[in-house]
Amino acid sequence: MESPLQIWPGHHPVAYLPGSLPMGGVVPMTPVHAFDSVPTALQLQQQPALQPRRSDIDLGGLLAFVIDQVVTPAEADAMVQASEQCGYRDEAPGIATPPGMRMNKSVHWVADTELLGPMFARIAHLLPPVLDGEPLFAAFSHRINMYRYDANDVFNRHTDGNWPGYSLSPDRSTMLEWGPQLLSGLTMLLYLNGPAEGVVGGNTRLFTRDGRFVDVSPVKGSALFFRHGFGPASVVHEGCRVTGAVSKYVARINVMYGEPGS
Repeated sequence: MESPLQIWPGHHPVAYLPGSLPMGGVVPMTPVHAFDSVPTALQLQQQPALQPRRSDIDLGGLLAFVIDQVVTPAEADAMVQASEQCGYRDEAPGIATPPGMRMNKSVHWVADTELLGPMFARIAHLLPPVLDGEPLFAAFSHRINMYRYDANDVFNRHTDGNWPGYSLSPDRSTMLEWGPQLLSGLTMLLYLNGPAEGVVGGNTRLFTRDGRFVDVSPVKGSALFFRHGFGPASVVHEGCRVTGAVSKYVARINVMYGEPGS
């Protein structure tokens, strides 16, 4: 049996960014983490039993959909454990939100190809191949923004911004930013637990342009996708309040579009 050290190697900061606090204010040096080596628990294997399926959501012309069976329950648990190893904080690095909007806990870390490569391969055929004339890039950004919603936590109505892609330097010391030719086009919210695990509340609420909304209940191992950025096609959404004792865990992963060197 592997020792805990083998399962979870040490971790270290690979970047420091200003971190916004839930009720205003900034922590100047908020870390983004990486593990010292690739954790065994985050080396995804082939999972023939998984059969990812896409279900589109009617938002009156806005793009949003759910893909189920993206990761197994054990893989979802490993991502939760990884995030707790890095440690949640009130401040979120590199994110600026007005007071009272993001009322949850955050940790950002840079993952490895061994985690995100197999995950992308499982669902790439279900993602839009082109967005705004730009082709789907064959990898997710490696920077994972994770959020823990404890009792009474909420992420009030907002729009996600576009992000560049990120990965680790070869020596694992630094977070590298990909060039401007690659930009995120879709938010992927990977649900790591949900009502079946005791979470009460915590739906993701998606708003249409005419004021209607659709609630998506978190299902462990499934992922919600929607357009982001600050244009008219972006989906306004809310992480609804968690009202019970079991915390909700969700990972934001950015789906990238563009061509390197273009």
